[in-house]
Amino acid sequence: MGILFAILLSIHICFNVRVQMSKHYIIFVIDLSSASATSSEMESIDAYNDRLRTEGHWMFAGGLAAPSQSRLIDNRSDAGLASNQSLFSGNEHYSGLWLISARDLEQAQELALEASKSCHRRVELRPLLP
Repeated sequence: MGILFAILLSIHICFNVRVQMSKHYIIFVIDLSSASATSSEMESIDAYNDRLRTEGHWMFAGGLAAPSQSRLIDNRSDAGLASNQSLFSGNEHYSGLWLISARDLEQAQELALEASKSCHRRVELRPLLP
């Protein structure tokens, strides 16, 4: 009974240390348009997504609609304001994102470099606040 308890305690400690050491990041894909990936780029993105899942980094990924479909909402002080526009007025915008888990910023940056290569776009990496 004592050995089983020690094994379960070790597993519990290892799991909690691993979970606490893992941080979450968002990788935004930067593009001039939405849904612009070629079939070969999509194959590369799918392979990257599979690798994220296999290695335990995957949390979520998805594409974003074009800025023309944005609604900018402001309900501070019950203002109830909504307009058909994006926060960003330039040519570039976010066209997709990944939510990932990584042990530290260095590993997250390595994953972001691979994301940029897989989608053939610039990306922006940001840590999520704890």
